[in-house]
Amino acid sequence: MAKNIYVGNLPWSCTEEELRTAFETYGEVHSVKLVNDRETGRPRGFGFVEMEDQGALEAIENLDGSNFGGRNIKVNEARPRPERPRW
Repeated sequence: MAKNIYVGNLPWSCTEEELRTAFETYGEVHSVKLVNDRETGRPRGFGFVEMEDQGALEAIENLDGSNFGGRNIKVNEARPRPERPRW
């Protein structure tokens, strides 16, 4: 089963390929998604990586707080987005 991992405090210049490479050290990466601002299209500094359970746990443990592109990244298991009312 795959786990979804939140990765925050990423440098603005980070690419999906760079993030994939960093996480592939710990196991097979199914997908990488960097989040961009809807209006400007600029990076928002966070993203999500989906990978197998065991590799995901190792990646979280080893990469949380590590230096990535000059910034200490935050890595943890992604939580479901809370429901927001649609007006």
